[in-house]
Amino acid sequence: MTTIQALTIDGQYSGFDVVGHAGAGTIGNDLVCAAVSFLAITCANALESVAKVKPVFDQADGRMWVFVNPHDLNHDAKVILDVFMQGAKDLLEAYPANVQLIK
Repeated sequence: MTTIQALTIDGQYSGFDVVGHAGAGTIGNDLVCAAVSFLAITCANALESVAKVKPVFDQADGRMWVFVNPHDLNHDAKVILDVFMQGAKDLLEAYPANVQLIK
């Protein structure tokens, strides 16, 4: 199961922590894991390329952690993090046996 945790400060999304493999298919053929990974990587990249903020980022096998300093949370960064959370909610709704969301 993949666990997606929203990181918040003062009620505002400031990042996310994605841990685990979805287990919805074989290694290399797990569409849920691929969807979660694509969502997380796209949003992390968009924080830099669209919002022009430099998030703190850590990635290891089966884990991706992204955090934006609250002082850097501009409008675009907030929208990108909101889009990430909407995508996480959508994945949870579609694949509840493979995705857990912690707010």
